Amino acid sequence: MSDPIEPSATDFTTRDPDSPAFWDERFERRFMPWDQAGVPSAFQAFASRHSGAAVLIPGCGSAYEALWLAGQGSPVKAIDFSPAAVAAAREQLGAQYAHLVEQADFFAFEPPFEPAWVYERAFLCALPPGRRTDYARRMAELVPKGALLAGFFFFGATRKGPPFGIERAELDALLTPYFDLIEDEAVNDSIPVFAGRERWLTWRRRG
Repeated sequence: MSDPIEPSATDFTTRDPDSPAFWDERFERRFMPWDQAGVPSAFQAFASRHSGAAVLIPGCGSAYEALWLAGQGSPVKAIDFSPAAVAAAREQLGAQYAHLVEQADFFAFEPPFEPAWVYERAFLCALPPGRRTDYARRMAELVPKGALLAGFFFFGATRKGPPFGIERAELDALLTPYFDLIEDEAVNDSIPVFAGRERWLTWRRRG
């Protein structure tokens, strides 16, 4: 028996990444080239330095990091607006931690706690570029003064996506009205879709 043929990006009927249906179709057909199937080392290092801090994870996908944080005893809430993504996350978190994942729209969601940091992992680059200003504004509302926005940012011009790369100057222009950049580190264990084009950045909310 031959192996099943993996779908390609051209096989899908939904084309609008601003719609949950776009992500549902990809999760249901297991086309997830952005999924690391584990916890990146830069995340583990950062989270270990902020042990016990409350974390919000928007666009969580399969939510491996949420499971890791819960295992370390850190308060965490992970959200995704795709029902299929939430189902995948809850399955891999198991019965003990499934409640940590919620189907919700980042732009309207009110977290159950004040986050000490918000984790950015392939969320900004999943959004259509026209929503970037909304992203920056909503992050500024969600991150308390002195708290952090930290994670992986995907750089470079991209004609098609997701992932949609962003130029460094554009990212700076989006976030510096609200945040100060305090860490900028190379990433050494990127998966192929992000390799050579992502960095770990930590931004502190001005206040």
